Formats: sequence, structure tokens, C-alpha cells
Amino acid sequence: MATPALRIAEDGRHDAPALPPGRDILAGLPAGSVWQAGRVAQYPQAVHPTGFSALDGELPGGGWPAGALIELLLERPGVGELSMLLPMLGRTPPDRWIVWLAPPLQPYAPALARAGVPLARLLVVRPERPQTLLWATRQAAVSGSCAAVLAWMPRIDNTGLRRLQLAAEESDSPLFLFRPDTVAGQASPAPLRLALAARGDLLEVRLLKRRGPPASHPILLDVRAADAGPCDSGTLADASLRSR
Repeated sequence: MATPALRIAEDGRHDAPALPPGRDILAGLPAGSVWQAGRVAQYPQAVHPTGFSALDGELPGGGWPAGALIELLLERPGVGELSMLLPMLGRTPPDRWIVWLAPPLQPYAPALARAGVPLARLLVVRPERPQTLLWATRQAAVSGSCAAVLAWMPRIDNTGLRRLQLAAEESDSPLFLFRPDTVAGQASPAPLRLALAARGDLLEVRLLKRRGPPASHPILLDVRAADAGPCDSGTLADASLRSR
């Protein structure tokens, strides 16, 4: 004989209405609030076209997401990472700033100017201590006055990454974090992670993490057209960076 509790459970099972199929539930949610692993997501916030159609076609929303932490993992500085960003930086509004924090090399003003980057709106910050670098990056991200924030951090723990991601979410600016490619296997809260390497005269871009299915193959970009600057012999150089 069933106990009262069991009878209540059985009655509830027979009387409860059937749940609609999963796609019907998802259809009733706001656009962009849920992404499925089998398809590339669409960001609810704005995106900035990269200037490279092949790359835009693989990024959720078709460009660099605003208000998000974007990790760029490098085999070494100067492979073309800044040349890849020049088309976006060249569209900086006159009332916004571009902040570079602790770049490993000196920004090369002629190449930046040729790409249309407004040098008068470029701030280079070189904190002396790692703790100050993290703090300054967060402040730049949440200031609401930056078109883009670029920070070079060889070492940062997951707590620091989480703080940067939260700071980026509070803004409408992309936060680009440059790190060595040796951290590619480490977990990160960043919704977008790319590994960059020089391949002859081209820049190889591997999408390590995005909101959607894994990328099936690397993307090769000719960033020299965006840079329009000289290259070091034998390797792809980023003319936006020069030794101090």
C-alpha cells in the first residue's frame, strides 16, 4: 500500500502538464541570452569589425565584442598582434581614448599614424608593480572613456582574470590582454581566446575559445596591408612596436 507521501508524488506526476520541447522554451527567451554549443553565438552587446572578413566570419557577432575580456596569446611579442588590431584602433572616435598598459616594446608612432590611429588619444601607461598594473587596467576598463584597452601581463592568476572580465563587462570597450602562449592550456573566464603566431609573411590565428563550436582550422591573415610598415628580415614584424 502506497504511503500518503508516495500517493501525492504519483498524483503530481500524472496531473502535471507536459513540458514543451526545449527549442520552444529557448524561443521564448530574449535574443542573445542563451547560446548553443553547436552554433556560433551572437553577442547581445555591440561588436567591432576586425577589418579582416575571414576573422569576422569566425568570431561570435562578427567582430571584437565590446564589454568583454579578449585574450591574445603570443609565441613572442611583435608577431603582428597590433597590426591585427589597427583597423579597429583606426576607427577610434575623437572623444575616446586608447590605453596601452605595460607594452613590452615602444609604440611606433609613424605606423600607427599611417593606419589612422589618433596619436593624441593614445595613452601609454607603464606601472612599476604587477599589482598596480592590474589595478590600472581595471580602472581604464571601467572608466567608460576608452575605445579599447590593451594590457600586457605575462603573469596573472585566475582571480585577476576574473576581475578583468568583470571590469570589461561593466564597460562598452573591448579589453585585450596579451599573454604568452604557454598559458593556452590554463582555464580562463575570458569568453574569447586567440593564439597568434608568425607563419612566413602571414599571421596565424587559432581560436582557442569562443562561444560556439571549436574552430576547425587556423586562420591566416595578411596583416601587412593594415600595418603598411616595414618588416624585419625573415620574420613577420609588427611595425607598430619597436625596441626602446
